[in-house]
Amino acid sequence: MDLENTGALAGIRVIELGQLIAGPFCGQLLGDMGADVIKVEPPRQGDPMRNWGHGDAKLWWEVVARNKKSVSANLRVPEGQDIVRKLAATADILIENFKPGTMEKWGLGPDDLHAINPRLIIVRVSGYGQTGPYSSRAGFGGIGEAMGGWRYIVGDPDRAPSRMGVSIGDSLAATYGCMGALAALHARERTGRGQVVDSALYEAVLQVMESLVPEYAVQGHVRTRSGSILEGIAPSNVYPTSDGEYLIGANQDAIFGRLCKAMGRPELAGDERYATHVARGRHQTELDDLIADWTRTLTVDELETLMIEHSIPAGKIYRAADMLEDPHFAAREALVEMDSPRWGKFRMQNSFPKLSDTPGSIRSLAPTEIGQHNAEIYGALLGLDQAEIDRLSAAGVI
Repeated sequence: MDLENTGALAGIRVIELGQLIAGPFCGQLLGDMGADVIKVEPPRQGDPMRNWGHGDAKLWWEVVARNKKSVSANLRVPEGQDIVRKLAATADILIENFKPGTMEKWGLGPDDLHAINPRLIIVRVSGYGQTGPYSSRAGFGGIGEAMGGWRYIVGDPDRAPSRMGVSIGDSLAATYGCMGALAALHARERTGRGQVVDSALYEAVLQVMESLVPEYAVQGHVRTRSGSILEGIAPSNVYPTSDGEYLIGANQDAIFGRLCKAMGRPELAGDERYATHVARGRHQTELDDLIADWTRTLTVDELETLMIEHSIPAGKIYRAADMLEDPHFAAREALVEMDSPRWGKFRMQNSFPKLSDTPGSIRSLAPTEIGQHNAEIYGALLGLDQAEIDRLSAAGVI
């Protein structure tokens, strides 16, 4: 499976040194947009992501390693470090998510790499960033979510802080790292120089925390866990039906009026308890109870028909099975079918966002073997002959 590369980043070469989630997801995003991604894995053991996921079929790897070529190199030995220097000399972007100071210890810090390739853009993803008193601490995505303010406000108010069912901190840091790399590519057109993109997990989370900090700084307001609602935003909640749950967001005045009509209770829109945004926020619980009493009399499908008819933002709470069956997912090709020799045919999320002229794509399956492309990359790109490749392999360097 090697499809035509129509992506906006076709011709851009990326060296991915990162492991686990944040670095590899950044590489996935760039690869989906057309970049040629060379993933460097430790010999023998590979990226731990090869063994992450549910059950025996470790399908997470199929998503995060698509559009990549795998080479192996032991970065802890001089010959492995020299391989990375040679790769970096050919590259536009290098991604790493090691603990700060590790790359410098290996002689692969920004000063070392820019001496070889001044145009190189280096994306560095870490828990706390490359500077500051916490920079040397070990950091995972969940820790960044906690420090960035996310964990404290997620969950029910009478329980301990919760988490999302996905690694959102890692994914946010990776996404901001990708965004920074794209900005640096544009800047390089003006300056001719590469630069360092410093993406800290906690700061990536902080970026999506809306007005949490200024609300406290100015008003002393502390956002807390509020379960399925946002305090003062009503009605916007998950409501029960006779055969499931359904999400309705009707907190804007005109939309709330349409909801009242759908309920057969148009007079509620003029009730002083509910007539304005502020009033609905003050009476949030009783309003939610009133709406829930009505939704319980309907099925999910009956409720959805009414919401569409009255132009009210609402929707089913999807699981994977719903996505696979949904005609909108199909029409927009939000999911793409892969045909793997190992797993057979299966679907995964497609490249995103959608570009009209230079669309991204999934052009190749995740590499099945560690160092699967050693001969191609080390031979054709770096000019090593087969005897040298064999020697490096026997020595455990690759």
